[in-house]
Amino acid sequence: MDDRKLSDTELLAGLLQRRPEAFRQLVERRKHQVLNICYRFVHNAEDAEDIAQETFVEVYRSIASFRKSSSLQTWIYRIAVTRSLNFIRNQKRLKRGGAVQEISRDAEGAAELPGPAIDDPHQALEQKERRQVLAQALDRLPQNQRIAFILSKYEEISHQDIAGILGTTVASVEALVHRAKTNLQKRLSTYYRGASQKSA
Repeated sequence: MDDRKLSDTELLAGLLQRRPEAFRQLVERRKHQVLNICYRFVHNAEDAEDIAQETFVEVYRSIASFRKSSSLQTWIYRIAVTRSLNFIRNQKRLKRGGAVQEISRDAEGAAELPGPAIDDPHQALEQKERRQVLAQALDRLPQNQRIAFILSKYEEISHQDIAGILGTTVASVEALVHRAKTNLQKRLSTYYRGASQKSA
């Protein structure tokens, strides 16, 4: 088997020819970021793993439809975002009225977010709660704001690539990220103001 690293052009050509080595290299190059993107939306490691696998299956099956109007990376990330959002919609339909389950699920995801180890149990609990509150605030943003903010601030994807994922302009992405920040600040300040009043 040829272990030589394929260039982007060779990789795409190999994918179009259904070459297993090209697909293997694609998964190796993109699996971590695809998994991270899925996780940021669904807040659950196992679900994110499943969605990431489904994303690459769709890439393999649909590569012939890739039209090069955007980069291959952008196209893959768009599939990952779309599949993540579809998963969330399906979960909401299945759990209609199950608000307690949704909150518990968010808390589980928030607890899995990476962060520094904390020896103080009280501090650890506060950090977990802050992550949960942030996850819930993100989930309540309008869809495009949430997508733009997560991809920009967590995954450090360029605004140009995000514009390709959303099918919009760079200026629109910048506006979405700005509005998302503003909305998050409002939601989080309301929460912390209420928390400080309770502890007073």
